[in-house]
Amino acid sequence: MEKLSVKKLYSPFMLMLFLFFLISPAFSATEIKLGLVTKPGSAQNIVAEKFKEIIEQRSQGEIAVKIFHSSSIGNETEILQQIQMGSIQMGVITSGPFDTFDPIARVIDYPFLFKDNDQADEILDGPLGAEILKSLEGSGFKGLCFSENGFRNLTNNKKAVKSPDDVKGLKIRVMDSALHQGIWKSLGANPTPMPWPIYTELEQGVIDGQENPLWVMEVYKFYEIQKYMTMTRHVYSAHIDVASLKWWNSLKPELREMIHKSIYEAAVFQRKDNRDKDAGRLKMLKEKGMQVEENPDIAAFRAKVADMKNMELFSNPKVQTLLTKMLEAVN
Repeated sequence: MEKLSVKKLYSPFMLMLFLFFLISPAFSATEIKLGLVTKPGSAQNIVAEKFKEIIEQRSQGEIAVKIFHSSSIGNETEILQQIQMGSIQMGVITSGPFDTFDPIARVIDYPFLFKDNDQADEILDGPLGAEILKSLEGSGFKGLCFSENGFRNLTNNKKAVKSPDDVKGLKIRVMDSALHQGIWKSLGANPTPMPWPIYTELEQGVIDGQENPLWVMEVYKFYEIQKYMTMTRHVYSAHIDVASLKWWNSLKPELREMIHKSIYEAAVFQRKDNRDKDAGRLKMLKEKGMQVEENPDIAAFRAKVADMKNMELFSNPKVQTLLTKMLEAVN
C-alpha cells in the first residue's frame, strides 16, 4: 500500500476545504435547541416558530433554532430538567410545572387573579413579573418573558356545570402542579395529574374532563370527546419563555440582548394572535356541538377558593410577600 506523504495529506484542495468550514457561518453558528410539549399550531409552537423566524433573520445566520415539539424530548417537567442541565437551551413551558422547581411560580396561577388580558400583561410585563423571572435563576433557569396559554376553562363529558356543586366528584386532569391540584380539591373535584397529551384518556373515560384555554379545545379537537364546557376562566395560564442559566451565562452580552429582544417580540405577537382568534374558536366549538355555559356562578367558584392564600402552598415567605403584592396590584 502506498505510504501517504505529508504533501498528499495537505493538498491545496484539503486546505481550501478546511478553511471553508473554519470560516463558514454554519461552522460558527450557535444552535438553540428549544423544547415544548404541544404540536404545531398550538400556542407554544406559535411563539417558538415566531422566535425562530425573528432571531435567525436578525442574527444573519449566527443563530439557528431547532424546535422539539409534541413532547418529542419529554413532558414539561422533563424538559425543564434538561434546561437546568443545559442539554437543551430554551423552552416554552406552562407556568404550572415550574412550582416543582420554584414555588414562586404558583403566584401566577393563583385562581381568579387577573380580571382580563390587559391586567395580566400589565402585571407580568412589569416589576412583579420581573421578580418572578429573576427568582427562577435560583433553580438554574433564565426567565426571559411571558407568552400565554390563556384563561383556562373547564370541560367534561358527564354533565353541565354552572356552579361548584356541579363539579363534585368529577375526575379532572390537571398539570403536575400542587397549586392546580389544590384548586380542584377546593372545588370538590377529583384532580388527577397527568402529562400531555390526554385525548386518549378523555376518549376512553379514564378522566371525566380537563381545563384549558379555548385554543386547546380547537387544536386538539376536544369537541369530539367533550360535551360540556364552562367558561370558568379560573386561572390565567402563562407560558414562561425560559433559557438554561448555565448556557445563558456563557453567551456574549450582545447575543443575550438579541435573544431576549427576539423572544419578547415573539411573545407579544403570540399573545395578540391567541386573543384575536378566541371569539371564532368559541363560535366553532358551539357549531361542533359543545354545550357551552357562558355565565356560570363565578362568585360561588371564587368563594370556594378564597382561602387558598392561607394554605401551605403559599407559606414560603418570599411567595407570600409576592402574592400579597399581586393581590394588591389587581384590586
